Amino acid sequence: MGAMTGLRLLPWSDPDGKPCYLASDDGNSPLSRRADAIEAVQMSMGAELLRHARALLDAPTADARELRYLADRLCEALRDVLRVAESRGARLPSYGEGDGPGGHPAPGSAGGRRD
Repeated sequence: MGAMTGLRLLPWSDPDGKPCYLASDDGNSPLSRRADAIEAVQMSMGAELLRHARALLDAPTADARELRYLADRLCEALRDVLRVAESRGARLPSYGEGDGPGGHPAPGSAGGRRD
């Protein structure tokens, strides 16, 4: 990962449930690498849970207790994935209005139109 600026939202909370942040310009620090590894595990667990959810929802014998447990786990996975998305989105480079990557106009912007 390249140089970062600002705070990185970490994929865990403090004991009170408040978000934790890392202030570092080193995207390869031990804590940053640990956060990357945890994010990868969270994403993998979410994908596996989704496969399990589809199988359980397709099972005609699934009972309310199983479905409630599934819903709780899906909520946890969604919370984790949304946190990862927020963290990664906040670390994307920002472009000026009408600027895309490499200084080219963004697709669909006035600078990229031919009338």
